[in-house]
Amino acid sequence: MRIDGVGHMAGALRTPRERWIEEGLRVLAEGGPDAVRVEALAKRLGVTKGGFYGYFTDRGALLDAMLDAWERESTDAVIDRVESEGGDPRTRARRAGMLTFSGDRLLPIDLAVRDWARRDDAVAARLRRVDDRRMALLRETIGAFCTDPDEVEARSLIAFCVAIGHHFLAAGHEGRTRTEVLTRATDLIFDRGA
Repeated sequence: MRIDGVGHMAGALRTPRERWIEEGLRVLAEGGPDAVRVEALAKRLGVTKGGFYGYFTDRGALLDAMLDAWERESTDAVIDRVESEGGDPRTRARRAGMLTFSGDRLLPIDLAVRDWARRDDAVAARLRRVDDRRMALLRETIGAFCTDPDEVEARSLIAFCVAIGHHFLAAGHEGRTRTEVLTRATDLIFDRGA
């Protein structure tokens, strides 16, 4: 330990709780929940695992904190940003999808949580809660231009399935790019002309 300018002992800097959670989310995205191990995380962070126990009682507490962080980021933060940036309903829905299901940040975590939920009822319940919030946003958006509740539900389901499912689809599109087909699918779902 060192002495600071006023004569107090300054303890060793601890790795912040958020860094453990963030690194855990990275590992989850790369290798699933079984890959999230305290010792491996400490090594990746370049610290000893002793600091971990200042924040978490055990690995399960870390996994819960990781799911809390994912849920906040993938629902609250996305919805807040969509609402604050405004736009017509179609623009808002498109922005929500882009924030959630594209890029290197949330998508890999989301897909890992979906896989994990297949084997863990508590994770499945949390995923259901997140997906229900996402579907509510889609219903609201599509309901702004479509008045038939059955059609709103069908379009919302199709939009959500396309957003998730296209990441797993290996099929080609006969002379069209995936982006071109996704753009056309979005136009159809959100009732935009060709």
